[in-house]
Amino acid sequence: MTQKLSEKEYGVTRRQDSQAVAIARAHIRAWSNHDFETARKYLAEDVHVTVSTTQPIMSATDTTGVGLYMEGLQKFVQPIEQGSARVTESIGDDHNALLMVTVKGKFAPDVAPVTLTGARLYLIDEKNKIKSEKVIFCVLEN
Repeated sequence: MTQKLSEKEYGVTRRQDSQAVAIARAHIRAWSNHDFETARKYLAEDVHVTVSTTQPIMSATDTTGVGLYMEGLQKFVQPIEQGSARVTESIGDDHNALLMVTVKGKFAPDVAPVTLTGARLYLIDEKNKIKSEKVIFCVLEN
């Protein structure tokens, strides 16, 4: 028999409206709307990002630094339908956030738009900047 421990017993509070979730949501909203200046403001200078998928649309990404992050983000966002990001689930505390996000995009000229569904795990530093982001996603046909 397994016993589920409550948040009180763990000594932590996890919330959908936590500080880390709010920062992650604001960052997603910015890049989804192609507002790269605002998206950049949420990043620590030494931000570390990893991105992976089992599908052949892109190779794994592992970069450090705001410049490389923004370069990769702008390439990723080009085919994304502006404003299409939707956070379907979120949980976090003051420094950690986990969000499930969908976006729509057209990744080739002669194909229908598809939905990318991904999990995004964030670490927020003491300056309320994104220090680390780990992304895992898949592409689903609409």
